[in-house]
Amino acid sequence: MEKVIEENPVAAEWLPENKPDGSGIGANYVDAFLKPLNCELEDELRLACKRRGLKITVSVGDRKGEAILRRIENGPDVRAILHAALTEAFAQAGAKCEPGDGNIRVEY
Repeated sequence: MEKVIEENPVAAEWLPENKPDGSGIGANYVDAFLKPLNCELEDELRLACKRRGLKITVSVGDRKGEAILRRIENGPDVRAILHAALTEAFAQAGAKCEPGDGNIRVEY
């Protein structure tokens, strides 16, 4: 199954180029980006994404995945850091996430 979720248009305002946050990973941007990913999927499955420190946790129903926001390996662009972490976390949860073109495609 698949769901297309619209990206948060306000998230771009929180990029470090616009509003520096001192984290080095764009923590405020990550939080704004993850906000629309907390939703209900088909078949009453719950999708939840949250950040705590450098760790992103993804829950798809009862399956969970985690990833670390890695600046050295995937940076310095905060979008690339986040996309790599989301890909890893969703893979651990048995799902797939493809951000791009103003939408986030989630296959589960």
